[in-house]
Amino acid sequence: MTKFDSFGFEDSLLDGLTSMGFEKATPIQEKAIPLILENNDLIACAQTGTGKTAAFLLPVIDKICKKQSADISVNTVIIAPTRELALQIDQQVEALAYFTGVVSAPIYGGTDAGEFDKQKNALKNGADIIIGTPGKLLAHLRFGYAKLDQMEHLILDEADRMLDMGFYEDILNIIEYFPKERQTLLFSATMPDKIRKLAKKTLQNPKEVNIAISKPAAGVMQAAYNVYDDQKIALVSSLLKGKDNYKSIIIFASTKLSCKNLSRQLKKEKFSVDEIHSDLDQSEREVVLRDFKNRKLQILVATDILSRGIDIDSISLVINYDVPNDAEDYVHRVGRTARAENTGLALTFINPRDQQKFGKIEALIEREIPKLNLPEGFKQGPKYDPNRRPSSGSKYRGKKKNFSNNKKGGKRYNKPKKKD
Repeated sequence: MTKFDSFGFEDSLLDGLTSMGFEKATPIQEKAIPLILENNDLIACAQTGTGKTAAFLLPVIDKICKKQSADISVNTVIIAPTRELALQIDQQVEALAYFTGVVSAPIYGGTDAGEFDKQKNALKNGADIIIGTPGKLLAHLRFGYAKLDQMEHLILDEADRMLDMGFYEDILNIIEYFPKERQTLLFSATMPDKIRKLAKKTLQNPKEVNIAISKPAAGVMQAAYNVYDDQKIALVSSLLKGKDNYKSIIIFASTKLSCKNLSRQLKKEKFSVDEIHSDLDQSEREVVLRDFKNRKLQILVATDILSRGIDIDSISLVINYDVPNDAEDYVHRVGRTARAENTGLALTFINPRDQQKFGKIEALIEREIPKLNLPEGFKQGPKYDPNRRPSSGSKYRGKKKNFSNNKKGGKRYNKPKKKD
């Protein structure tokens, strides 16, 4: 693996890397950094946990250091899908650029008037790197006070997630405010057609880097349980008992209701747990994340808002309380563990309705995930059949039933007539 001192970085940037204990580049950093330093536009496809944030931050920070311009203006704009990710990137800039003097500012919604003015000043008076969510960044740009004439770099992070969230038009509108002559970097975990379409509109003759697309990290031990829905909460409790050596555990649930119900039950059982979902305001979410990151909480129950973007190393266990709707999202949920060459465990609960979805996950990652027996005291779970139709059961399930009044005033069910 390539050492960071081989890239020709400024000494002040290398000092920051040394203080953080970073010596060798990850594969995505090894391939992307030289291309960015050569001022190429870039499409980079890499899964969560591969070091992609540093892959674009390090060369950009280095170029800002070498420029040494006396003019204070925005040099780089990074667009990210969520507040959490924008804050995470801002924190990483602060750490990497600690000895350089490079300044960053996050731009995101859900803030009070004082925070809005702070964001306005960063855009108006200049900050080297702006990290913003699409909606809030566009709102600021429409006021016309952003100082962007010297902007050199545009970075789209988690581009596939932004498009999934409906930000395609916002991104195109934002780009209209930027200089035509710039370097554009697009980072994405997956590369569907819609990302190719966006890249064609925003990048010029881009180079491409692809690293381990849609495969969980090698250090993740994966397993699954076939369960009925009414067994899930009890199974979580059973699995967590005696796991005091697991310092950080994330449980992903597909709905806010499941998230709340599970968190409530675990609190009753005296587990160190809290929840995060869209019903919490920004300040509440930040407190929960900070407590979890600082190991004040052992267990975090979260909806998919955290399936990508959270930067917390050494997650011991990930539990998929529900099978994610998209196979790629499984990779990102599982990617919370076994980061930075650590090992981790990922468990998934599969109810009959989700067996077909889990089959697609196994097809995507090209391996069969072991199905474990339920612990002693649990009734047997459903048989696993990845070809099972989601609506399996009664042959009339999902069809509109045909009721008519009988002579006694009640209702009876009339089976549909067979077609000739």
